[in-house]
Amino acid sequence: MNTFDLIKTLTETPGPSGFEGDIAAIIHEIWEPLVDELHQDHVGSLVGIKYGRGNLPEGGKRPRILIAAHMDELGLMVTNILDNNGHGFLRVVNLGGVDVRQLANQRVMVHGRRNIPGLLGALPASMLPADKQDNAYDYETLVVDTGLPFAELSKQVSIGDAISFHQPLRQLNGSNITGKALDNRVSVAAVTIALENLQHQPHLWDVIVLASCQEETRLLGAATTAYRYHPELAIAVDVTFGQGPSTSDPNSFILGDGPTISHAPDVHPGVVAGLKKAAESLEMKTQNEYAARGGGTDAYTMQIAHSGIPTGIVGIPCVICTPWSRASTPRTWSEAADSSPNTLANSMAKPLVNCKKN
Repeated sequence: MNTFDLIKTLTETPGPSGFEGDIAAIIHEIWEPLVDELHQDHVGSLVGIKYGRGNLPEGGKRPRILIAAHMDELGLMVTNILDNNGHGFLRVVNLGGVDVRQLANQRVMVHGRRNIPGLLGALPASMLPADKQDNAYDYETLVVDTGLPFAELSKQVSIGDAISFHQPLRQLNGSNITGKALDNRVSVAAVTIALENLQHQPHLWDVIVLASCQEETRLLGAATTAYRYHPELAIAVDVTFGQGPSTSDPNSFILGDGPTISHAPDVHPGVVAGLKKAAESLEMKTQNEYAARGGGTDAYTMQIAHSGIPTGIVGIPCVICTPWSRASTPRTWSEAADSSPNTLANSMAKPLVNCKKN
């Protein structure tokens, strides 16, 4: 399938953090012909391995690079089922860093015993308590309305059921797209494109690809996979903040102007140097991202797994406004994938050795 259709399939499949079963099944189907090993681990992450062409050294282990893109998305969870004169409504709480200001009038899908469409809404301000009338909506005033009577709703939905946003992927005027779950399904697409490229590019290292679970809530999947495989290198591919009308922060980035390379405490300087060298060898534009503190991506837990792993972060600029986002053309996702693991490994070898000496 073409890149737009790939992104459409990935973004429109539900997979709130902790409830990634549906999206894991889709990615499994897409990755299966592209890797030599593929399995879903005990916590729900999907792990694929494409073998390198290098000779097995004594001990039988080739060098390995882990490329991680989390597959979970922001969502909601049912906390109560309300009976209002026979009509059923759902109280909810966030799964991950959902911006509650954006939730009113959003279409959702409730994943109960069956999938039930619904709408997030609230009473008019004039009917709210005085201390709520001039404030943004919160989880005390928002409810999900499915149109079902309480008796039917309580049979179909249970407390703890997940809710995903129900937004189709759309092509905007120009070269942008918008939809839900671009964080982080565009990165899953980039990893998929990298795997497709590797079908025609011999590489010496084993390549481990990871669609990690529960990144939005606890960085779980990357931690367990990095600990299990203990690769020589790890790269987290994730979205980062794109420039928009209200973004004055200099640490936001131009959509379509290349992926970002992070400079932060949770990345290794040798990996940063290697990423830059790889990009230069491919004549690829990149943007510099910096942070004074680590955290926020799978790199945070991969770096400290086992006895420590040299880690880097590649970002895809995305105007993030949950429950929808905007990203640039498929070319940007391809650029994030075009640094083949073989190129990355070769480019990083010398900087990593130099850093270890220092």
